[in-house]
Amino acid sequence: MTGSIYRGQAGLPFSSALRVYEPLHAFPDEQREALRKAGQTASSRDAVENAELLASLGRITREGGDPFPTGRTDLVRVRSARNDVDPAATSPKDTAAADGGDLLYCPSQLVLRAGLAANALMEGIHGPLAQLLIPEEQLDKHQERINLVKAGGDSPRVHTRASTWGIPFSWFSLFMEGDRQEVVESQGKIATVRVWTTLLEALERARYAVAHLALAAPDLDMLEELAQLTAWLERFDSASIVELDYGAVADKVHPDESPLDIRLGIECLAEGDMTGAAAAYRRLASRWIPIRQLARAS
Repeated sequence: MTGSIYRGQAGLPFSSALRVYEPLHAFPDEQREALRKAGQTASSRDAVENAELLASLGRITREGGDPFPTGRTDLVRVRSARNDVDPAATSPKDTAAADGGDLLYCPSQLVLRAGLAANALMEGIHGPLAQLLIPEEQLDKHQERINLVKAGGDSPRVHTRASTWGIPFSWFSLFMEGDRQEVVESQGKIATVRVWTTLLEALERARYAVAHLALAAPDLDMLEELAQLTAWLERFDSASIVELDYGAVADKVHPDESPLDIRLGIECLAEGDMTGAAAAYRRLASRWIPIRQLARAS
């Protein structure tokens, strides 16, 4: 698949996302009409990605020092409820006509997510530097937007998790090498790779990993991450789909065997095979540590 997405991404941090797409009935009544309209008038996925990227760059450079999204518009990504539908060959409009509106929705929820990200950032930064990064008056102003979004019936479930400079290893436990995927190319490079599976399959795999790590490696940091990830997935409708969107880092790692390495590593730990577990980790580390080090490169 080819397209013009991410043309403005050169020089920006690698950003990846884990998204949950839910059926319409899983959303609050107040939100459904807006989502239904988004599904009926959905732009191509390329257009959605471009619009979100341009909007984020615009917030950074706009006057007034307010880096937060205003909430006046919120992008929505749409997928078919059928896990076997190839999004590269089927548009949301075609799918809606074929399935009688059988679509799944992932709202961007930029206001809520920006608030959570700002709170996480400010927890580790205090004093003048905190004020320099995000002035207190801007935080207060954005809290008012969050209150308006919640009062308007927006779903309290945050449908997107984002990561910069690499993908958390725990995310790979939700996927297997045989899952459906699409490779998006742009200007001779891989713009992104998207892998998806059903929520029930993702939950089964996460619980399997948690159970085995709890017995074999209870002190492993990844166990806590997986437990949090499982609790997050359990909040969504069982008919949902989970998507891992690599973003531009896909050009550095595709084809990626990280889901296989995670699964083999956990199986080896469960069987007491420390040599096999160490080999799986070395493969992961050789692939991802150089990318994470780019975050500190000058």
